[in-house]
Parts: sequence; C-alpha cells; structure tokens
Amino acid sequence: MLSLKESITPPAILGVLGGGQLGRMFAQSAQSMGYAVWVLDPDTNSPAGQLANKHICAAYDDAQALELLKNNCAAITTEFENVPADVLRFLGKSVPVAPSGDAVAIAQDRIVEKEFLQKGGVAVAPYAVIRSNDELCAAQSRAELFPAILKTARMGYDGKGQVSVKTADDLLSAWQSLGCVPCVLEKRLPLQFEVSALLARGWDGEVAHYALAQNVHREGILHTSTVPAPSASNELTATAQQAAQKIAEAMNYVGVLCVEFFILQDGSLVANEMAPRPHNSGHYTQNATLTSQFEQQVRAMTGLPLGATHQHSPTVMLNILGDVWFDENNQPRNPDWAGVLRQVDTFVHLYGKAEPRKARKMGHVNFVGKRMEKVVARCETAMKTLGLSGGVDD
Repeated sequence: MLSLKESITPPAILGVLGGGQLGRMFAQSAQSMGYAVWVLDPDTNSPAGQLANKHICAAYDDAQALELLKNNCAAITTEFENVPADVLRFLGKSVPVAPSGDAVAIAQDRIVEKEFLQKGGVAVAPYAVIRSNDELCAAQSRAELFPAILKTARMGYDGKGQVSVKTADDLLSAWQSLGCVPCVLEKRLPLQFEVSALLARGWDGEVAHYALAQNVHREGILHTSTVPAPSASNELTATAQQAAQKIAEAMNYVGVLCVEFFILQDGSLVANEMAPRPHNSGHYTQNATLTSQFEQQVRAMTGLPLGATHQHSPTVMLNILGDVWFDENNQPRNPDWAGVLRQVDTFVHLYGKAEPRKARKMGHVNFVGKRMEKVVARCETAMKTLGLSGGVDD
C-alpha cells in the first residue's frame, strides 16, 4: 500500500467509496475545506452522490470506475466497511487509501475481528465460531455461552443479522434463520451501559481522542449518544481510549476509528466491535467539538495536522429514523422541524434520503448547552414534538 509522503492540499480531488450519509457529511466537510469529492456508489440518488463534484454510478468492483478513481483522486477513503477489501487493496497500490484494505478486512468480518482483538490483548465476550454442523455441535456443548446472541460474521449492522438464543436447543433454528452462513455466537453479558471511543490517527502515527460517548440503542439501532459519557469515570475513559489506540496502532490505521465497548456490572470493559470510519455516535462532533469527525477524516487521509478535539459543550445526539414521518395511525406526515428548532442550541442534520421508511436512518439532531441536565431536557422535549416515546436513556 502506498503511504503519504507529503500533505495533499486543496483543490485536490478526494475519492470516497460509498454514497450514504457518512459519505455525504464527509463530502460537506471536504468541500468546505476546498477539496473536490468524487463518490463511487451504485445508487443513482445516493445522499453523498447528490453533493459530490462527480458521482460515479457503478458497482464498487467496476473496473472502469476504479480506473477513474485511481487516475484522478489524490487520496481515497470509504464511508462504510462493507465495500470489498480487495478493491481498497487494489486502489492502495496506486493511490494513498485510508483506512487500508487490510484494516477494513478485519472490521468487516466478526470472526477475524474477534481473533484480532484477542490477539492484541483486548477483552471480548466469550464466543464460538459457527461455520459448519460440527462447530454448531461444539457450541451447543458449551453451556457457559448461553443465553447468547448469534450474529452473522459479515454484513450485519443496526441490529440486522442477529438472533437471540436462549438455550443450546434454540441454536440450530437460530442458525437456520440466518441462512446457515458463518456466524459468531456471543454470550450475553450483564451490562451496565455501552460506550464508544472515537479517535483519529494520521499517517505519521499522531492520535487525537474524542470524549467518550455513552450510547443507548432501541431495537438494535442507536437511539442517543450522550457526551461526555455520564456514567464513565476518568479511569474508565482512559482505559477505553488506550484500548482503542492500541487497536489502531496494531492495524497501522489511518483515519477516524470508532471502537464500541460494553461496560459490565463489575465495571470491566469488553470490546463489542469497531467501525473503520466516522461513526453514528460521533455525529455530535459537528456541533460540540472544535473539529468534527468528518473534517478529521479529511485531515487524516490528506496528511494534514489533526484538528483539536476539545468538546466545548455537553451534548446529546438523537438519531432520527423514518418512523417520525408516520403518525400513530401509520399515515404519512411531515415532522415538526420548526417545533424541534424552537429549542435553543439545537441543530438538525437530514441526509437527503428520498423515501422515509421505518427504522431507516434519515438524520440526527444535536443538542448542546452549558449544563447536561438542560441539554437532556431539551432533547426529550424535542422527542415529544416528533412523537417519540420515552427519554434519552431508554
């Protein structure tokens, strides 16, 4: 893989594989810094493609499209981990690619990821690999693993590709429901809360850490991120950040990396998974830190100095799903954005997706302020305005 010998400055062209909302927000940051952005995505109306200086509408492994990218882009990144790692490796022979295909290959396969984390001395939940009937039987014999969660090794995200497994007797039907593809069976652990550690690492090994985010999920999809994590001690924060940096350094990683951790009832920390890209739990950085995670991705991949990550305000990030475009009778409606924005220090970010669907990420809202309790109250008021039940923490 090519390394970067000198900084890439505007008006250079930056390439991004993937046209989703992360690519869109990356493009917005890159363009505001004076770069041009080319997006490769097969969707003719992708969120990032709408804003790109050039949208190459083709499959990620289309030979002609890849030639266009490597012949015109000064550096290339990816906005999600399920692009073919070999494509990134191919591009990396001609153009600086961050993160590398090797790093993405680790993150896109749960089996490889867990083996990598364990080898690096980072704790993970007890697990078993299931790729065959023999491995299924071996897992069934391990009573200590149950109750558990069965997860597909590849392509699972936002709660997809996961099935709860109460007992060993339920394992076969659970595996069959996932198509008998390679899976990881993870023991359910007694959780206190969940956090994510977000960092950026440059080509020169420089690392910049963001504050720890405390996350709440609904139906497997991130609901809110509260930053700084209210339940995390300084010691826990340092431990999580050190573990995330250890992971990044072991991969010789370049770019923004997020590592999700479970905090158990006994206070111990267990790695859940990592994302080799800007992360949903880091969206708060757009309005609460000096350098957003998207600008940081631009800086890291181009060899510019990493930006300051100081958080100037406590914040809550609220994910907006397509559900809020439907009323209690399942009839279409327009969300009351004016009502949401009546809350002071509130920032709405929508992703330009044409069709709202339930459980589809359509945007997020960042709430910032001087005192966390007031930030939480404003978020919960906005939730009521949007017809969302519950609160920030549930």
